[in-house]
Amino acid sequence: MKTFKDKPFDQWLTEFPALQDVKNLQPSFWFNPHVKTFDMIRNSLDCSYADVKDAADRLERFKPYIASQFPETQENGGEIESPMQAIPEMQKTIADQYNVSVPGSLLVKLDSHLPISGSIKARGGIYEILKYAETIAIRNGLLKTTDNYSVLAEEKFRKVFSTYSIGVGSTGNLGLSIGIVSARLGFRVAVHMSSDAKEWKKKMLRSKGVTVVEYDADYSVAVAEGRRQAATDPRCHFVDDEDSRDLFLGYAVAAERLKEQFQQQGVMVDAEHPLFVYLPCGVGGGPGGVTFGLKLAFGDHVRCFFVEPTQSPALLTGLVTGLHDRVSACEFGVENKTIADGLAVCRPSGLVCRMVQNILSGIFTTSDKEMYNLLVLLAQSEGLRLEPSAVAGFSGYARLNKYLEQNTIPGRTQADSTHLVWATGGSMVPENVWQEYYDKGIQLSGG
Repeated sequence: MKTFKDKPFDQWLTEFPALQDVKNLQPSFWFNPHVKTFDMIRNSLDCSYADVKDAADRLERFKPYIASQFPETQENGGEIESPMQAIPEMQKTIADQYNVSVPGSLLVKLDSHLPISGSIKARGGIYEILKYAETIAIRNGLLKTTDNYSVLAEEKFRKVFSTYSIGVGSTGNLGLSIGIVSARLGFRVAVHMSSDAKEWKKKMLRSKGVTVVEYDADYSVAVAEGRRQAATDPRCHFVDDEDSRDLFLGYAVAAERLKEQFQQQGVMVDAEHPLFVYLPCGVGGGPGGVTFGLKLAFGDHVRCFFVEPTQSPALLTGLVTGLHDRVSACEFGVENKTIADGLAVCRPSGLVCRMVQNILSGIFTTSDKEMYNLLVLLAQSEGLRLEPSAVAGFSGYARLNKYLEQNTIPGRTQADSTHLVWATGGSMVPENVWQEYYDKGIQLSGG
């Protein structure tokens, strides 16, 4: 099996020019040369439509419990879902700021406003814990899949769950999702948090009764140590963001729900109306799962792009080299220091790399300065307040359209295309913290 050390450093740079941008911390734009038609490769993937359907059915069973425990979900009957909306003023702003034509319509998927934990991690993270709780309850003879799952709030379930524990390594948002729902079910929870995790997220977790273990190191170290400690306890379930099929499937459920939203709002997706989706990316589970689900829902009519910080281009490095999780972007000189704490990852998920290597259209990288600027532009144009990592997708949208002004590529955007930026977090950011982001963005833009 190939490793990074199989070739001299300069040879990697020569063979893969995109790695020059990684080394030089320059924003890059990589078109994936390995894309295949979805029908050609869908049967070779590790997950299937049946797997996603099973996850969707499980979330449906849990809706009565979710509604009973989290009042903010009651309006939607316990469904954990986010709104989608057009953002025409931001579309005009990007056209002006980037001096680019922006045909078609621009929408935003507000996973930043998902109930319970306010980020995309509320999809995969909460799903994995619910599946684990269901498994334990059924194994102990307390639950059948035909039951009304609101019974899970009863003390007899909490008593059983309290004899089990949950562990997870996180830069912040996954830890919030795992910690909040696990503690509510009655599990003992430890969240291993990397040095870039924000203090307010740690405080929120502790206020829910979650144990926060802090590390003066990056995400990979927090995950590795959390995994090691969990392995010593047979009654501890470790949510492994680097290699979790359940997380991946929880994210994938989003696509069919998005398809329903499109139908309700009259948005067409077909050969004449292509869909372009831009997803912020850290270790890859969230954007990877969503991408897989979107391909199941729309086939080759959807083209997905990941966006990563220039300081943390994990998926870009893994896919460009073909080494997947056997290489770290840090080996090319990046420091993995970015304001986008949710994306501060240098080594990608191997599972995600395998799943998206033939279905992902490309990857962009963006600087902290650009994310700060986009945060300000979105707030001023649409009144939407997101955290820096959640606006990264707008960079991909602007730069793809800039590229298409001068180049012809398969699937060229058209006037009747739809562009969707996936906003991954921000609604739970404290007002004073968000104001600091905004003021920093104003300062950097010279405003």
